[in-house]
Amino acid sequence: MHRRRRTALVLTAAIAAAAPLLTACGNDAHPGAAAVVGGQRITVSQLENRVNEVRSAQRAAVPDQAQYEQVVASTSSLTRDTLHNMVLDRVLHRAAQDEGISVTRKEIQRMRAGLEQQAGGAKGLESAWLQKYGIAPGRLDDNLRLQLEAQKLASRLGTDTTQPAFWKALSKASGELHVDLNPRYGSWDVQKSSRVDAKTPWVREVSTAGGQPLTA
Repeated sequence: MHRRRRTALVLTAAIAAAAPLLTACGNDAHPGAAAVVGGQRITVSQLENRVNEVRSAQRAAVPDQAQYEQVVASTSSLTRDTLHNMVLDRVLHRAAQDEGISVTRKEIQRMRAGLEQQAGGAKGLESAWLQKYGIAPGRLDDNLRLQLEAQKLASRLGTDTTQPAFWKALSKASGELHVDLNPRYGSWDVQKSSRVDAKTPWVREVSTAGGQPLTA
């Protein structure tokens, strides 16, 4: 379980939190796109929908308003963390493909069954992934597939997910995909395969406890 938890932290280290309100002025070099990865757009709408999935799951799990507000106030970076994970998912998938790695539905089901047993059932596992990694229940199988890809990739490289050889493979995949983020969400560090904040004077971020994530 320790290795699985460590892998999950590497891939999905976003804790459930407030969706930021981003306010921008001037021209937008990425109209409608939060990121472009391998020529494929991750739209702002797709990003907001993914964030809303987490927010809805959080609200259902924490019906008490005061507790929910504490969850929301715990961090203001859910939108940016979610975009980081969406991009990293594609980078990892490309790195796995480069090594001829694939994951079957049966392998995902086997992994999920083992984790559910340790978590005390399906609901326990869904709750744990939501609280620890910001993964909505409907995205759990997708996340497990990526974890299996990461584990297989590390094994193929004779290393583990914390070692330079693993991240070098992700860096190579990042370069192949020409990751380009909308500046309002920062930029993508190819060497680290990670989103980094940009010091952009026209971006202001404010956390909000209710409603939907807003961008302008």
